[in-house]
Amino acid sequence: MFPTRRTFLRTGGIATVALLAGCTAGGDGSTDDPTDEGTPDEPTTSEPTTGEPTTDDLPTDGTPTDDGAGGTRPTGTGGPGITLASVDDAPDLPVTPTVEVTEDTATEDHPPQLRVTVTNDGDEAVQVGEERAVLFAYVTSESGQLTLLPIDGDYPAEPGCWRLTDGVAVTEEYRILTLQPGESVSQLVDVYGAAGGDGCLPVGEHRFESTYTVGRGEDGLAGGDEGRQARWGFSVLLE
Repeated sequence: MFPTRRTFLRTGGIATVALLAGCTAGGDGSTDDPTDEGTPDEPTTSEPTTGEPTTDDLPTDGTPTDDGAGGTRPTGTGGPGITLASVDDAPDLPVTPTVEVTEDTATEDHPPQLRVTVTNDGDEAVQVGEERAVLFAYVTSESGQLTLLPIDGDYPAEPGCWRLTDGVAVTEEYRILTLQPGESVSQLVDVYGAAGGDGCLPVGEHRFESTYTVGRGEDGLAGGDEGRQARWGFSVLLE
């Protein structure tokens, strides 16, 4: 079943954005036979009494363990943690994109989360399109395993796993973002496993890239300016 989506307003021409929017046995405390002189006591062990799971036989090198979700959660964590593995240099355009981690671990309540920000560092207004692309909303990783979705949506994913169970419907339109000099716009995006992907949130490095166009002036792109195109991206590490 497709998720509930808010209605998008058409703000420009048509473009297609089609993205898939996941004891050992206890001893009894007895001692050796006292008649057996010179024989050292055998070490004894006892079963844990706290009810907490033991980790004696779990790998300690970060090898993912089988958590019932395809072995996608590494040893010692409640869920995959996310870090930025690399970030591209900003293109030589007035608009500067940046990315930061805002939720660094997947939990039962929320998936990992990023904030993408674009800032007009120039001295005149600019227009940027497509708006969702430059803010990395509905962008899927090059691996096809992860998808970035705006936080205000209702998506078909199992809490704690965060892999999509269905594709996410996205409207076909071209949105234009206008930025005044010094103005910034940010978008929070949650990290979901793509529908049909491997496991929940597959550990490893995943790269995201997006292409956008910058036109000068408040009516740059809307007024027919072809603008200048750039491609920018970053890689995240789930471990």
